[in-house]
Amino acid sequence: MFHKEGYKIILIAFFSCVIISLLVEFFVPNTMLKGGIIIILMILLILILQFFRNPKRNFTLNESQVLSPVDGKVVVIEEVFEKEFFKENRIQVSVFMSPINVHVTRYPVGGQVVFSKYHPGKFLVAWHPKSSEENERTTVVVNSKSFGNVLHRQIAGAMAKRIVNYAEEGQEVTQASDSGFIKFGSRVDVFLPLNTKIDVKLNQVVKGGMTIIASK
Repeated sequence: MFHKEGYKIILIAFFSCVIISLLVEFFVPNTMLKGGIIIILMILLILILQFFRNPKRNFTLNESQVLSPVDGKVVVIEEVFEKEFFKENRIQVSVFMSPINVHVTRYPVGGQVVFSKYHPGKFLVAWHPKSSEENERTTVVVNSKSFGNVLHRQIAGAMAKRIVNYAEEGQEVTQASDSGFIKFGSRVDVFLPLNTKIDVKLNQVVKGGMTIIASK
């Protein structure tokens, strides 16, 4: 299964590979060179299909838990001052996604969207300390029963040139449902109340909508 954000790119990539393969077949006489080009095209197509995959998962929803919003590796767990929405200290948990990870962003908690904003910006590498404030990003805050307001922020990386955000203020959302999509390597930060119990460790590999990152 592939994510809807990839349909157009997958079709363009597929037909481009077919056309280039036909041109190579007719105009490249060298058999080894011809084979090499075909192999490269196949690898590129497989990488694109891999990137836009959206595997079916059986989610276990629990309002007393915060689920990882994305697949990737935990790169930050620290208390920070969140200055855009809360304007106070929060626990930040950040998950870095490589280009080979599933890039669907999921709501870590369910509830009502109380804030949703897009910020244009730079394309620093996603693990850069300033990427959370200077890169292209979206900020979404969901008011949940157990945790109050939970903020998650999609951050574009050096390769990510488009962030898709589905959240609209006033919308009721379900935990683990699609919140958006980031095209290519990137990061998602989650900001939680200071009394939240963190259930993940640095460098732990997590799965979006599956791994419990925090609980009451």
